[in-house]
Amino acid sequence: MKIAVIGGGPGGLYFSILTKKAMPHCQIDIYERNKSDDSFGFGVVFSDETLGEFLKRDMQSYELIRSKFAYWDDIIIARDGQTVNIAGNGFCGCSRKTLLQLLQQRCTEEGVNLHFEHNVDDLSQFEDADIIIASDGIGSQIRTKFASEFGTKIELKQNRFVWLGSTKPLDAFTYFFRNTEHGLIVAHSYQYEAGMSTWIFECADETWQKFQFEVTNEEDTIAKIAEIFKEELDGHPLISNKSHWRQFPHVTNENWYHKNIVLLGDAKATAHYSIGSGTKLAMDSAIGLFDALIANPNDVQAVFQHYDKSRRNTVEMIQYAALVSLDWFENMNRHNQHPFYQFAFGCMTRAKKVTYENLRLRDKSFTDKVLEEFLLASSASGNKNETLPKALEDKSAAFSPFKLRNLELQNRITMSSMGQYSAENGLVNDWHFQHYTSRAIGGLGLILTEMTAVSETGRITLGCAGIYNDNQIFEWKRINNFIHKNTQTKIGIQLGHSGRKGCSKIPWEDSFSGESWELLSASAIPFNENSATPKEMTLADMDLVTSQFVQATINSDKAGFDLIELQAHHGFLLASFLSPLTNIRTDEFGGTVENRLKFPLRVFNEMRNVFPKEKPMSVRISATDWAENGISEEDVIAIATAFKNAGADIINVSTGNTVANQKPITGRMWQTPFSDAVRNTVHIPTITAGYIQDIDQINTIILNGRADLVALGRPLLLDANFVRNAQAYEQFQPNDIPNQYKMGISHLYPLKASERKQAEGMKKALKPKSNKK
Repeated sequence: MKIAVIGGGPGGLYFSILTKKAMPHCQIDIYERNKSDDSFGFGVVFSDETLGEFLKRDMQSYELIRSKFAYWDDIIIARDGQTVNIAGNGFCGCSRKTLLQLLQQRCTEEGVNLHFEHNVDDLSQFEDADIIIASDGIGSQIRTKFASEFGTKIELKQNRFVWLGSTKPLDAFTYFFRNTEHGLIVAHSYQYEAGMSTWIFECADETWQKFQFEVTNEEDTIAKIAEIFKEELDGHPLISNKSHWRQFPHVTNENWYHKNIVLLGDAKATAHYSIGSGTKLAMDSAIGLFDALIANPNDVQAVFQHYDKSRRNTVEMIQYAALVSLDWFENMNRHNQHPFYQFAFGCMTRAKKVTYENLRLRDKSFTDKVLEEFLLASSASGNKNETLPKALEDKSAAFSPFKLRNLELQNRITMSSMGQYSAENGLVNDWHFQHYTSRAIGGLGLILTEMTAVSETGRITLGCAGIYNDNQIFEWKRINNFIHKNTQTKIGIQLGHSGRKGCSKIPWEDSFSGESWELLSASAIPFNENSATPKEMTLADMDLVTSQFVQATINSDKAGFDLIELQAHHGFLLASFLSPLTNIRTDEFGGTVENRLKFPLRVFNEMRNVFPKEKPMSVRISATDWAENGISEEDVIAIATAFKNAGADIINVSTGNTVANQKPITGRMWQTPFSDAVRNTVHIPTITAGYIQDIDQINTIILNGRADLVALGRPLLLDANFVRNAQAYEQFQPNDIPNQYKMGISHLYPLKASERKQAEGMKKALKPKSNKK
């Protein structure tokens, strides 16, 4: 077999070493446009886990690389001179030039042919090659030539960054944040060999423009950066190496191979440097391509298919994590408003892989600082906590109280609105009684009811609850009276109108079986091809619906609800006015976001006027439609600000379900960035939801400052005692367990303590052994 590798970076070199070692009969030629000792950039970073993989694959490479690494276990986060060390993070750095030379040495030892100063712009010279590997970097000429065949997409991210070096010694991987008159600038810094460290400086484009940096003016860049970071550099110079300002290119390819050409390294996919080294991603993919070749030595197309199948999911997960991490840095000016330890915690947990518990296992002294700062700030802001003990074992962010107007919640865990579709003529029944009361006994801070219709024709399905007659008020009051008498849980009602989504079938039924009614919406646009076309609302319709919301508000207070949440999300009636995809009106209620807000704001204002002032109100909005030309971030901020100014106490930030052709990007805690943006831009409390599964994630979100309350939906469907189990897991001692159930403490708490100890032991055992010498 004959293999041509275009590009002599770490990925191509490592693949060649592994392949030549396993298949000596192969002819492998590497063609590199630069000289053998050229290298751009300074150091590269690996985790202990990555080194462990190298150890398994090629002991000689591992020993060579390991001998040249600088190691550290700490990460330091510094902001304007205030610093915190976080221990237990196993990383190592190496000169990129040294790494290339060591891998070149291994290639030579194994019999790989190396060709330097050999630029490849014509593939005809490789007509006899069985495989051509395009590993020629971010600007890959081969990928560019066949961009349509590969389905290449390149998105330049917002921030500007420049890669420099210094002689400043560093004991740990350090993030230096420095406030300037033009915004925050961060240095991602680490030592990679004795006397040399890498410094990647990053800032918002606005900051870059105001400083009047120039892309290629290295002398000017160094002069300005050295002055800003003079304390951090401590007299040491900055060193350039073609150090031009760039915007990070997020590269994806729909296809990783075309004919006998296959992509590797940055030519295939890029991952932002803030989650580690692109070198790691390239070398991991080299291992994947090698494994595929060994499994299919006589079928090149099978090799490529195997490679794609085995690596694509992992690569896309890494790229997603990198985008989440990158997003944190793109919004670091917003995060900068947080107290120092919360800011540092946010930096450490930005990619969602690292959580509160991960950090607590690594360095409890750090998480204690974060928790103590949070609890003190919470107490100072009116969410009363008793005097903090020296030890924080019995303290929890999730189980700290939270106050809205005169309503105090015992903890930060909320039940999200989940349709039960079990009402008859809008009347709740024994099913609803057990559903809500059992979860209140289970210790939730706040329950939000399923969407409750303000009128018969405002229901989504025939099984939806309502609060538009006296019988409905009575049945809701029966539920609320039980909750208030027997628990400390508070309950809020979500009032809404289905709009164009009315006359829908109950989820577990085949079709809508009742008599249809006229649907209303901002514009006469059906939800999908199977939906009826709604009527575009007239002023008379708006008057009627507003009066229905007002009456439902009065009824909700009579029923004893502690809070009202206005439904203005997921494309229902009020939400249909807010999104430009569902509101194409040309009158005063369409067009600009201010116009689109008029009717929803009118409804809210009139509700607020008749609801007791001491009781809070929430509004649930969709922060993105997950569809092209949908609601913008600027729109969302304007909407949240308008509701805040109208008297909303908290915004429940949801996303999507506005249009049928949405393409959401889901994953762990996937909606929290939207809550973060609203909370920390508009400065209003928020509720977040979206694939949040355990108490660790809840604590992480709250301590991050991404939300004030965390709403759970599906996790509570089959676990009414989610909160009780979480309290036992954290050994938190609540004061609201009913007397009838207190005997269960002696069983549950030791059980959960044992489970936690076992889980933590497994996490520690699975942590890769440090390669520090």
